[in-house]
Amino acid sequence: MKICIVKLSAMGDIIHAMVALEFIKKEIPKAQIDWIVESGFKGILENNPHIDNILPINLKSIKKKKSEIFNQYKILKTYSKNSYDIVIDAQGLLKSAIVSRIIGAKVIAGFDKDSIREGIASIFYNKKVHIPYDANTIDRNATVICEPLGIEATSEKIINKEKFLFSNSHVENLPETFNLFVIGSTWESRNYPKERFVEIANELKIETFIIWGSEEEHQKALWMQEQSKFLHVLPRGSLNDLKYVISKSNLLIGNDTGPTHMAWGLNIPSITIFGPTPTNRVYVTPINKVVKSNTVINHYKLNKNDFSICEIKVNEIKNLANKLNKSAY
Repeated sequence: MKICIVKLSAMGDIIHAMVALEFIKKEIPKAQIDWIVESGFKGILENNPHIDNILPINLKSIKKKKSEIFNQYKILKTYSKNSYDIVIDAQGLLKSAIVSRIIGAKVIAGFDKDSIREGIASIFYNKKVHIPYDANTIDRNATVICEPLGIEATSEKIINKEKFLFSNSHVENLPETFNLFVIGSTWESRNYPKERFVEIANELKIETFIIWGSEEEHQKALWMQEQSKFLHVLPRGSLNDLKYVISKSNLLIGNDTGPTHMAWGLNIPSITIFGPTPTNRVYVTPINKVVKSNTVINHYKLNKNDFSICEIKVNEIKNLANKLNKSAY
């Protein structure tokens, strides 16, 4: 069976969908699995033994230059020559549905119109999967990929998953024991205050590296480094470098964003800090925990002006971190 998964972005969403790969390979070991992804995120998929071909696309380039639509269409038509048995749109957006239709297959699967924000996308599928929009994000991703293949993605399977992120990088001069902080995200209201991160580092007294993704976050990280002898700014590297560093860490503490979710994919202890986004974006496991502000979340209308994350006490995170650190030894 030749399977093509369409999951273009973003980092966290791609990671949440990747958990389905090992379930497919266990049930259909000879399946060929290809994955269409925005070129900027292909590093997340690299080195995974269950993916046969990573097929990059750059739809974001169309925003800058409208004529790019023709180049991207040509690339997709090249991929369509692979003669897939099934294409699964795990994104549920109009653009990903169009991509799935261009690729073409006997079966094009995706969410039904009541399970996604852009319900019009479902008209492009001839096999539709229903799962509530406010259900757990990982359950949604695993279900939309597995159900069309006749595979059940249970909570038990997801909790007991094997690690599914892999790297061929090697980052030098990492200490034997260290923590990581992920200080950025797509909205400012999802960011735990930098001053509180400094307090956590000083309380835990463990060498800690700061992961950053933009120049604004870099400046914030440099400021934090000046405030604590336990904090060090990690140089910016590739996604494979990032996977390697996280795989060697003792504990990762971060906002609700892609690099934080990498820890879950690598089976590394983590604490995800939530403010204006729902905690059911992740799975809580014996080593992957969440801390949430008291705000009530509307899954259908997230409030970007909700800064309740700032109300979370340092002690709540510190105490949880100490428990996870102890369990690591």
